[in-house]
This record gives sequence, structure tokens and C-alpha cells, in this order.
Amino acid sequence: MSFPQNTPGIDELINLTAGEIAQLPVELLAAMQHEIDAAARHVKTLTARFATALEVRYAASAAEDRHGLGKDTGTVRLQDGPITVVAELPKRVDWDQSLLAALVGRILADGADPGEYVDLALSVSERKYTAWPRDIRDEFAPARTVRTGKPKFRLLLGEEVR
Repeated sequence: MSFPQNTPGIDELINLTAGEIAQLPVELLAAMQHEIDAAARHVKTLTARFATALEVRYAASAAEDRHGLGKDTGTVRLQDGPITVVAELPKRVDWDQSLLAALVGRILADGADPGEYVDLALSVSERKYTAWPRDIRDEFAPARTVRTGKPKFRLLLGEEVR
């Protein structure tokens, strides 16, 4: 679908308020959303390729510097001509939940407070909660808070609603 010459493109959206954008023809909104999604995919691909290029260029030097400092992770600074490169390698730790549960059981059996050693977080899946009988749900309801996420809208030009 073609639009008049004076309709804004996605580059001009930055100069419009949300209210002004909301008043644009729905067909134009759908076309813009499609164009924005394509641009976002393009930028995501470009960002990933650029990050990989920086990793190819600096990862070995950063690993060497970390090794020299006696560490496997963390931040080191490299000099590349006039540019200081800050190379970060974050530490990600995963814990085996069943082994932790056993250790918490041992701590409790010894009469100690496991909260002094581990962070405890209990949760209930929404699927399980809704499948419970009403009396059990009523017991748990005071501990449950429902929040909503940010609303999302997709405009499908020429497609039927399902």
C-alpha cells in the first residue's frame, strides 16, 4: 500500500509524540511496525557480528592478561593504540538445586539456620496453582501477587485475527 509523500517514515517517528503517532492511519502504523521490526532484526544481527569481531580481535589478549593476574573471569584493560579496551568476562554460577536442597536439609538437621548460608526462594508455577482444588488455592492466595507486564500490540496487515 502506498502512502502520500508527506507521511512520516520510521526515521521521523522520533520527532513525533506518542499521541501523534497513535493518530496515524492504521495501515501506516502496520507498515511502520513491519519496517521497525526489520530494522531491529538488522541491528541485532549487526550488533552480534560486531561483538564477535571484537571478541576475535581482543579475546586472546584479554585471556592472557587475566591469566597473568591469576583469574579466569573479570575485567581487564588492554591498550590498542590510543584506545583503551575494557574486556569483561562475567562470572556466571549455576547451582545444582537437588544437591543444594540436600545440603539445606543437613543444615536444618544440625539445628542451624540455612538462611545464613543460602538464599532460599520458593515459587509455585501458575499452571500448578490453577490446577489445585479451591481450598488449597485459598490457603496460598495471600502469598500470591499478580503483576502485569508491558502490553504489546502486533498489527497484521491483511491477516485475519485468530
